[in-house]
Amino acid sequence: MMILRWMLRWTLVAAGLGCALTSEFATGAPDTANLGGATAGSLEVVARFFGPGPSGIAVTPSGRIFVGFPRHADDHRGPTLGELKDGRIVPYPDAALSLPSDAPPADRLISVHGTTTDSRGRLWLIDDGKRAGHPIPDGGAKVVGIDPTTNRIFAKVVLKAPALLADSHMNDLRVDLTHGAEGTAYVADSSFGTSPAIVVVDIATGRQRRVLAHHYSTQPEQEFLTVLEGRPLRYDAVHPTFPVGGVDGITLSADSTRLYYSPLSSRRLYSIPTDVLANFDASEAQLESAVTNEGEKGAADGLATDRENRIYTTDSEHDAIMRRYPDGHFDVVARDPRIVWPDGIFAADHFVYVTLGQWDRLPGFNGGEDLRRPPYLLVRIPIEAPPTINDPAQ
Repeated sequence: MMILRWMLRWTLVAAGLGCALTSEFATGAPDTANLGGATAGSLEVVARFFGPGPSGIAVTPSGRIFVGFPRHADDHRGPTLGELKDGRIVPYPDAALSLPSDAPPADRLISVHGTTTDSRGRLWLIDDGKRAGHPIPDGGAKVVGIDPTTNRIFAKVVLKAPALLADSHMNDLRVDLTHGAEGTAYVADSSFGTSPAIVVVDIATGRQRRVLAHHYSTQPEQEFLTVLEGRPLRYDAVHPTFPVGGVDGITLSADSTRLYYSPLSSRRLYSIPTDVLANFDASEAQLESAVTNEGEKGAADGLATDRENRIYTTDSEHDAIMRRYPDGHFDVVARDPRIVWPDGIFAADHFVYVTLGQWDRLPGFNGGEDLRRPPYLLVRIPIEAPPTINDPAQ
């Protein structure tokens, strides 16, 4: 009987009597809302920056917060590395190193991008050495370690050719203390051109090499299509309309046995055992054969890992922060319209911290028009609190 009633209704519609069907089902209920666009999680603004834009973020076990402000997009006069104190950014480790100066490039910080901490709580950063409109000077690109207990640099390795290229964009790093006498740094070179790779650095000896430079896992996907703030945009290395590049997001597993990484212009996540990656005697063929395709994780910039070995990934297309569990399933940690191009990400004990740099709104991607709207935000989201979806229909 129910089937006959539905057949009759659709017959009325076909005969041009759809108004009768509409009136029968008119209940005055609101239109269906897309719950996928609802906010989720509990997002707290930690700091607001009115310029320049933030990128790297690191939090020590004692709760000290450090932020990197690179100069490769804006050659600004503020600190390139700062500590957040009482709502203000203070040049770190001091003004002489963090502010612009005439000191030799190797003896100052030029453009701090990625920041992290090691398993001992020490601060590490990658200085990409790049100022907008200028080439990378000798000594400019470097890996730097700072001890927060003394606020002094205890390690510095200047990156050089052939590990460093003229178009290198040393973007982010992780430091593994289980390999090498003083640890091994893994640096994501997403490239300002079309030459991405992973750079491996032995901290004690300064030995360094460029790996996986021609492997698909570090390369942008040539047909990559993204949707940012409602605009469909396709990858174009020559005339980019959004931030593009190769290997960018990078994070270690909780026990440092694997390095996870992802190209910026891709939705894929890859990993490689650090036993192989840190071995300077491993051939390129051995490295390539050790790479695992971990599947899709959305379009991400930053990656971070918590103590439970869960990976946090930014999601610029959905204004969201997602979390990948060891078994491969995902959940949403936060979704909020204020999450505009989430960049640096750091998982502390109780919160995941994220910088929101609005990098897709830069003039170079928008016909010369600067669409950024300060303040730029540093936010944090509780790690253990289950995400609560706010239904817009209620």
